[in-house]
Amino acid sequence: MTGFTLADLERIIEARAASDDPASYTRKLMDKGVPKIAQKLGEEAVETVIAALDEDAAGLTGETADLLYHLLVLLKARNVPLDAVMAELARRTGQSGLEEKASRTAD
Repeated sequence: MTGFTLADLERIIEARAASDDPASYTRKLMDKGVPKIAQKLGEEAVETVIAALDEDAAGLTGETADLLYHLLVLLKARNVPLDAVMAELARRTGQSGLEEKASRTAD
């Protein structure tokens, strides 16, 4: 088991997003803005689903890493800290999934 966490990845993304390194993929994504980052997240989500359906454990691992990376880049672009997401997950674990879903307001 590795000691690397999503918080570690968030810190790396924050540093790279703030850099002016022309070779930084993170910086390039940030320069393209939320629509492009969201598009990349969607693409990675689809690729993750395909890997899962193909029963490809190595592929699923790689695609999940890509998905998490792009999700954290999107959160950074929208100024949503990972801690806010983790707090929401913690809040939701205090009730059953069905209770939590029922508590959401309908749009």
